[in-house]
Amino acid sequence: MPQTIISLATSDLVVKKSRFLGFVQPVADRAAAQAIVARLRAEHPDAAHVCWALLAGGQSAAVDDGEPGGTAGRPMLDVLRHQDLEGVLAAVVRYYGGIKLGAGGLVRAYTDAVAQALLNVEKVAIVRYTELRCSLPYAFEGLLRRELAAAGATLLDVGHDQCVTLAFRVPQSAAPALVAQLNEAASGQLTWATSLHE
Repeated sequence: MPQTIISLATSDLVVKKSRFLGFVQPVADRAAAQAIVARLRAEHPDAAHVCWALLAGGQSAAVDDGEPGGTAGRPMLDVLRHQDLEGVLAAVVRYYGGIKLGAGGLVRAYTDAVAQALLNVEKVAIVRYTELRCSLPYAFEGLLRRELAAAGATLLDVGHDQCVTLAFRVPQSAAPALVAQLNEAASGQLTWATSLHE
């Protein structure tokens, strides 16, 4: 199950006199990530590189920022993917120490900077929700409200007209069983309209 993080976490590594400052934090999309990277560049004007990786909003990015291709952004992105994270930016600010690390050394340093930062952060599961709407006779309103409350559904809207209309939200994984349960409880007298939301 995909997870995200709830706050900024950092790491600080020194590898052969180069300093790697790792930052992982929740982000909504690429624009938010780029704003954070721009801020890191402004805060660290003497840094040699500000490399970053992103998994958010269905987008991914792996930016080496002048490091040899595939030695920074891609390894950082691999850490995020390996930990099944979504909605997360990983950035590493490198201060060059005068000793070349080679491709393998760079991959290890960038990977370690992100992995160590992720050790210090709380991860939470991403739950995708479905919004459901049903119409029913007035006689079943109380019963359905009780069933929804027992299932932990969030009631979004109630309309009273010729019949009662209830809109509610449940985790996608629980929706099919809840629909079947409600249909049975209301003796098949529900009319459904469905829309999916995350």
